[in-house]
Amino acid sequence: MIKREVIGRYRGSFLGLLWSFINPILMLTVYTFVFSVVFKVRLDQETGIYDDKFAFALLLFAGLIIFNLFSECVSRAPGLILTNVNYVKKIIFPLEILPWVALGSALFHAGISFLVLLTFLLIINHPIHWMLIYLPIIIFPFLLLIMGLSWLLASIGVFVRDIGQFIGLILTVLLFMSPIFYPASALPESVRDYLFLNPLTFIIEQTRGVILHGQSPDWLGLTIYYLIALPVAWIGLMWFEKTRKGFADVL
Repeated sequence: MIKREVIGRYRGSFLGLLWSFINPILMLTVYTFVFSVVFKVRLDQETGIYDDKFAFALLLFAGLIIFNLFSECVSRAPGLILTNVNYVKKIIFPLEILPWVALGSALFHAGISFLVLLTFLLIINHPIHWMLIYLPIIIFPFLLLIMGLSWLLASIGVFVRDIGQFIGLILTVLLFMSPIFYPASALPESVRDYLFLNPLTFIIEQTRGVILHGQSPDWLGLTIYYLIALPVAWIGLMWFEKTRKGFADVL
């Protein structure tokens, strides 16, 4: 189903799956030109990345990969059951796998974007740090959190159709309240801690740390994130299983 989801997105197009490579390459090129050539944005060492003409584009692109992974899954979650009514009404089907399908598709595109980012780092002679091997450990609790929210929103979306519009507003707010267009270290210490109440902040900062800076992960922070993500995933699944009996009646 994940394979069908990925291929189906590009079905009928001339380039097919090549678009999954073209899109991130084009966006990274645009970011580099706009912020490095036009605006000539520079970040100093205090912001966590060296003064380099590509620094801001890399910072932005790495942050957007994480945000897009979250956004694609969460924005689709409220409509997952509504767009698969046949699975609810006509056959016995494990509905709880539908968020996994959405996540698998989002992970495929995130993986392509990470590949484009690493290729770009090689092109500009930026060092590829061995700390990169910790990236799956950083991403995994984030995926658990996404799944918990997806199960919860997929269930609520059946009964409250307005939730899809509400989630769109929340994602817009999160886009600017996450350290995507800036590093968290650029904020005053008095407000920096509040930024980490956003579930995207920690993962974005850790991802940039291992890929761009060669920093070791914050193991204490990751442990806390795991301890939060696991209950969220469990609660989301339990809620989904408890409410799924009412899906057919509502639909």
